[in-house]
Amino acid sequence: MKPIIRTFTALLGIGLLISSCRSGDEDIVPSQGVSADMGSTSFYLLNEGNWGSNKSTIDYYDASTHTYHRNIYAEANPETSGELGDMGNDLQIYDGKLWAVINNSHLVEVMDAATAQHITQFTIPNCRYLAFEGRHAYVTSFAGPAGVDPNAQRGYVARIDLDLMTITDTCLVGYQPEGLVVSGDLLYVANSGGYRAPDYDYTVSVIDLENFCVVDTINVAPNLHLIEQDSHGYLWVTSRGDYGAIAPKTYVIDPLTRTVCDSLNLAISGMALAGDSIYAYSSVWDYTTGENTFGYHLIDTRTREVISESFITDITDIRTPYGIAVSPTTREIYVTDAGDYVNPGYLHSFTPEGNRKVKVRTGDVPSDIAFILP
Repeated sequence: MKPIIRTFTALLGIGLLISSCRSGDEDIVPSQGVSADMGSTSFYLLNEGNWGSNKSTIDYYDASTHTYHRNIYAEANPETSGELGDMGNDLQIYDGKLWAVINNSHLVEVMDAATAQHITQFTIPNCRYLAFEGRHAYVTSFAGPAGVDPNAQRGYVARIDLDLMTITDTCLVGYQPEGLVVSGDLLYVANSGGYRAPDYDYTVSVIDLENFCVVDTINVAPNLHLIEQDSHGYLWVTSRGDYGAIAPKTYVIDPLTRTVCDSLNLAISGMALAGDSIYAYSSVWDYTTGENTFGYHLIDTRTREVISESFITDITDIRTPYGIAVSPTTREIYVTDAGDYVNPGYLHSFTPEGNRKVKVRTGDVPSDIAFILP
C-alpha cells in the first residue's frame, strides 16, 4: 500500500475554495487536529452517529506526528454531496481501500486507504458487516426495512467482485444476519433474527464460496451477533440471548465438524483477537435495576478460559464502552466510549500492559477502528 500522506491544513484550504459545491447546511465541516500520543500504529475510526441524524463520520490518527484528526471525510471529499451517511456499522481496510458500512443509509462506501478520498459506493439495504477473501468482498444485509416485524424477511450476503467493483451475486441466509467470517473455502454467517423478537434466529449459515450457496446450518443460540476465527481455526460466536430467560453467552464452533464444541457463560459485546488472546468487553442491561453492567475480559483461546477480568487499568471515566481494538503489531489497546449516545464520545488508549496512555474526543458514538499496516 502506498505511504500515508496527510496534509489536512492544505486539504482544508482546497475545501474552502470548493465549498460552493455544497449549499446551506451542506457546507464542509473542517476537520480538527489535536496532539495526542495514541500509539505507534496509524488508524481510522468510524463514528456511528445517532439514528436518523446523518452524523456518521471518520477520524484519523497519524502515528508519525501523534496527531488525532476528527471528521476528515467531508474535507477529503469536498465535491461529494453531504456527509458520510447515517449509522456507521463496520470499518475495514483491504487491498489499499478503506471500506465503511453505513447501515441506515443502505450503502457501503469505498475510499482510498491513503487519502480517505471517495472511490465508489454500493447500495445494499440495511447492510451490516464486511468480510474479504481473495478478490471478493462479502457484506451481510438485513434485506428489509428497519423495525420489529414477525414477518420480517430473511437476509442475504452480497458478493462484490473487487476487480470489476460490482455486486455479482447474493446468497440468502437466515434472519437479520450480522457478523461473518471466512474459514478456508467457507463463509460463516451469524444470524440474529433481531427484527423477529421474541422469535429470534438461532443459526449460523455456512456458505460454500465456490458455488456461493448455503451448504449447512449450525444451530447455536438465540440472537447471534459477532463471529471471529482464532489462531487455531476455531470460530467464536456471541449470542445476545433473548433479554429475558436466556442469558447472553459465547460459543465455540469446530469448523471441521461444524458443531458447537464449547461455550462460556460470558456476555461479549465486542472483541478483538490478537495471538492466542481475545480482548473483550461486555455491556449487559439489567431490566430489574435499569442499569448497564460493564466488564473487561481477557480470554486464552488455547484453554478457552477467562484469565483476567481487568486487562486495562483506570476505567473509571469510561462511561459506555462501545468498541475495542488491539494493534496487531504493537498490542496497544483501544476502547471507544459512546458516552450518552447523543454528544461526542471518546477514544481511550492503553499500553499492551493495560496502562492508560491518553484519551481524545471523537465524533458521536465511536465504534470501529481500522489499523493502517505496512
